[in-house]
Amino acid sequence: MSRVLCKSLIPSLLSSSSSSISAQFRFTYFPTSSSSSSPRVSRMATEASSSSSSSSSASPSPSSAIDFLTLCHRLKTTKREGWVRRGVNNPESIADHMYRMGVMALIAADLPGVDRDKCVKMAIVHDIAEAIVGDITPADGIPKDEKSRRERAALEDMCKLLGGGSRAKEISDLWMEYEENSSLEAKVVKDFDKVEMILQALEYENEQGKDLEEFFQSTAGKFQTEVGKAWASEVASRRKKSN
Repeated sequence: MSRVLCKSLIPSLLSSSSSSISAQFRFTYFPTSSSSSSPRVSRMATEASSSSSSSSSASPSPSSAIDFLTLCHRLKTTKREGWVRRGVNNPESIADHMYRMGVMALIAADLPGVDRDKCVKMAIVHDIAEAIVGDITPADGIPKDEKSRRERAALEDMCKLLGGGSRAKEISDLWMEYEENSSLEAKVVKDFDKVEMILQALEYENEQGKDLEEFFQSTAGKFQTEVGKAWASEVASRRKKSN
C-alpha cells in the first residue's frame, strides 16, 4: 500500500507526556510516481532531549522506544495489499505475516551454518519499513530500485526515531542482510516469506472460495533452501488434495 502518512505518527497524547517528543516526527505522502519531483520522506528531527540514549547506548530511552512502537502499530493495521486487490475478506495485516514467519523460524529444524535466533529476528524486521511506505506491490508500477530507495529511507528514519544505538543498528543490519539476500539466514527467511504467502493463499482459498493461483505461480521455482522447498511442497500437496 503506497498511500501513507500525511499526518504526524506520534500522537499528541505522547507529546504532552514527554518533553523528549517536543520535536515531532512527520512523514510525507509517497505518491506512486517515481519522478524526481516527488516529495520524499522528511528527515527525522535531530534534536534529542537529555534523557535520550546516545548513539553508543545499547538500549533506547523509554521515550524513543514508545515512539518507535507507536509507529510500528501501523504494521498491525495495514492490510497486505495483494489480498486487498484480490477482494479477500478481512485480509491479514503486515504484522500478521511477519509474526507467522517468526514462528516458522522458531520451529524450523536446525540447519548447518544457520543461526536460528537470527532468522527469528530477521523475520520480525524484514518488512518493518512498511510501517512508513506501506505494502508496495508489483501492481503499483513502482520500479524495484525506487521501492528499495523508499524502504531504505524509511528504515533510516525509524532507526533515528529509536534513538540510534546498538538496537537500531541491529535492526538496520538485519533488514539490509535480508534485502540483499547476503547470508544463509536471509535465504532461509526469504523462503519463509514465500511459504507463508502461499500457505495464507491456500487458507483463503479454502475459507473464502477464492482462486489465488497467481500467488503460487509467482513463487514456483524460486525457493533457495531445502527447508523452503520441503515446506512449499507440503503446502502444494495439501492444496492438491483440497481441490
